[in-house]
Amino acid sequence: MKHIRIDVAGAVGTITIDRSERFNSLDVETARDLRKAGLQLARDRAVRAVVLRGSGGVFCSGADLKYIRNGGDERDLGYLQPTGAHGYGEVFKQILEYIHSTISEIRRAPKPFIAAVDGMAAAGGFGLAMACDLVLASDRATFEWAYGKTGLTGAESSTFMLPRLVGLRRAFELLFLNPRITPQRALEIGLITAIYPAASFDADVARLAEQLAAGPTEAMAIAKELINQAAGMDRLDVHLDREIENLARIANGDDFAEGIDAFFEKRQPAFGGS
Repeated sequence: MKHIRIDVAGAVGTITIDRSERFNSLDVETARDLRKAGLQLARDRAVRAVVLRGSGGVFCSGADLKYIRNGGDERDLGYLQPTGAHGYGEVFKQILEYIHSTISEIRRAPKPFIAAVDGMAAAGGFGLAMACDLVLASDRATFEWAYGKTGLTGAESSTFMLPRLVGLRRAFELLFLNPRITPQRALEIGLITAIYPAASFDADVARLAEQLAAGPTEAMAIAKELINQAAGMDRLDVHLDREIENLARIANGDDFAEGIDAFFEKRQPAFGGS
């Protein structure tokens, strides 16, 4: 796999998004390989805990806007979006179907999934992190909703997970005001599990992952399933489908066209409200 690495040490598996030249953003190939890696480690019984991380001091910045702006890949659009339409929304859809499938695997996996966030987690990267069971952050990590910057609605489980993690009022604050969240603030409002110094982050994450991998895996898996049921996670897949449908629709509108142009022109967008 070109931009996704899998490493297994003992009973701990690590998935690394290794595309730092693009801020670990996900084009369709990387999203497809991420899904494959997530599926492999989620179902490997010898792997008892999984760490998801990024390379180069970035966790993940979500879907690759440059790839989307350039029109995606016709070979994928043909079978992922059979309506014949071709716009920004359809290109988003080809990436999101793989990311959302990965998120479903993370939530169903009979073992702990740990997001190790060192650096930026924004938009889809934010959603991926929030979908994990534990989120460990370095003291240089940042978290940002970010979808509104380009006029998008939110996806990658973010609109499902946020109110469950931080409550309804705080979720609207993050959505509408889009603050860049420090790890200290993220811990305070319940977005993350713990903060570690950047200098020792990898070792601290490895130590906790090894602790989990040495635990009563089957019992933890059953407890995870029960907590998922209590939190309404049985509705996650339906919600992920709605996220794709709505983001694809809004991405075909004028506001996203203005938002993505403004993003690459490094200026403030002038949204018209549609």
